[in-house]
Amino acid sequence: MTRVYVTRCLPEDSARLLQKDGINVVMRSTDDAIPRQELLDNIPGCDALICMLTDKVDKDVLDAAGKHDTKLNHLTSPSLKVIATVSVGFDHIDLDECKKRNIVVSNTPRVSTDAVAELTVALLLATSRRLMECANAVKNGDWKSWGLLWMCGTELRGSTVGIFGLGRIGIAIATRLQCFGVKQFYYTDIVEVPQVEIEDLLKSCDFIIINCALTPETAGLFNEKAFAKMKNNCVLVNAARGGVINQKDLYQALVSGAIKGAGLDVTDPEPMAKDDPLLTLNNCVVLPHIGSNTMETRTEMASLAVNNVLAVLDGKPLLTPVPR
Repeated sequence: MTRVYVTRCLPEDSARLLQKDGINVVMRSTDDAIPRQELLDNIPGCDALICMLTDKVDKDVLDAAGKHDTKLNHLTSPSLKVIATVSVGFDHIDLDECKKRNIVVSNTPRVSTDAVAELTVALLLATSRRLMECANAVKNGDWKSWGLLWMCGTELRGSTVGIFGLGRIGIAIATRLQCFGVKQFYYTDIVEVPQVEIEDLLKSCDFIIINCALTPETAGLFNEKAFAKMKNNCVLVNAARGGVINQKDLYQALVSGAIKGAGLDVTDPEPMAKDDPLLTLNNCVVLPHIGSNTMETRTEMASLAVNNVLAVLDGKPLLTPVPR
């Protein structure tokens, strides 16, 4: 019987798709991240793995997949055929090792575009208009009266917005921001031919939105040198990958006034430690990686991952293979 292992509980509609004759589904009943050892213990003998962004699928996991019986002391031929991650990102999966083993890998692109774009705009507004700081002022009893200059933020009207990585989500963000009266958009990418050079984007924009993948080229790209080139009234928003920003350098930039504020939906590591210095700053809004957190999007993502697995088990190609 074909064995499918799922590292978290799926939405009911998505899970129902796996209920087919000949498929033995082993799915965790909780929505918390699977402990490393639990994944290693359950992957042996699986034909398919449905995993999440938090699940590191490396050589050790793939080696363990070859153990059809945990009581055996040797590796047998691995049965794992397909890994489907319920995420757009796939940097948690060792693609080179998968290729060596002829394991195909899929992700869930395009599905989360609208949800992430909406969240990014919301985070930009929350940061630029100081919404979290204002809400806390009300809760703490600091709201004494109406003030002419109290809690003044920055508006989008007439501003220049830079989007670093103009893919599907970047375009969706720009489309939504147009109605706010943005004067000019700059965009660039380190892979495609840029509209502007990265340095021009850093120096010219009032708002910068990071929307690129985490790669060796982008890791830590927003660091002390980058912040020094940005305008001191600039608001930086990251809803892509935490590793693109050097968070120690970001803290110094925010404290020193090198930039005005930052809104983060992603951090490195995740979850962020509760004593992280960034959490002490009023000009930094941190969210718990909720870019695609709508029931509609998460259900559609899970269903796409399941359908990728079913396609491979039926001898068909992946619906959405990861870029190689």
